[in-house]
Amino acid sequence: MFKVNLEGQPLDRRRSSQRILSMAVPAKHKEHAPASVKCGIVTVSDSRTTETDESGRLIRDLLLRAGHSVLFYVVVRDEAKPILDAVEQASWTCDAILTNGGTGLGKRDVTIPTLLSTFDKTLPGFGELFRSLSYQAIGSAAMLSGAVAGVYHGRLVFCLPGSPDACRLAIEKLILPELGHAVGVMER
Repeated sequence: MFKVNLEGQPLDRRRSSQRILSMAVPAKHKEHAPASVKCGIVTVSDSRTTETDESGRLIRDLLLRAGHSVLFYVVVRDEAKPILDAVEQASWTCDAILTNGGTGLGKRDVTIPTLLSTFDKTLPGFGELFRSLSYQAIGSAAMLSGAVAGVYHGRLVFCLPGSPDACRLAIEKLILPELGHAVGVMER
């Protein structure tokens, strides 16, 4: 934990009279967070179907196990209009939307260019932390991920790679620990 004084300056450990502020999010910030968030899942793939969508099924199972609800689920082709239409439709009933697939460097990977320009705000820390955690797991290939998060029409959107392992990493390490908190902050 990094500690600073009241002016935001790094703590000088030799001066014990300085008041310390912790950079960790206090538990009281999360007290008013919803325990259950209404979620939508959009799988972006030219080859997967609802029957073969391992990543979408994994995301759903992890969200449900954590006490959240899944109100929307669809598999769409890796094309701009179906992706945007699905996210728009999910935004009508969901507070958080998780896409998976279409985030790489392939010519058909258009999730990021389609959605990034529609975000009211972006959450750069999500992509940065995801790639850092991915690097620990898979090495330098982590830099090929375009994972991003942002706010679309007042809804939180996470764009994940299509790999089940990448989805599990993002959900367990980043999204679930902060989902209720993030949605609660947006509702203020």
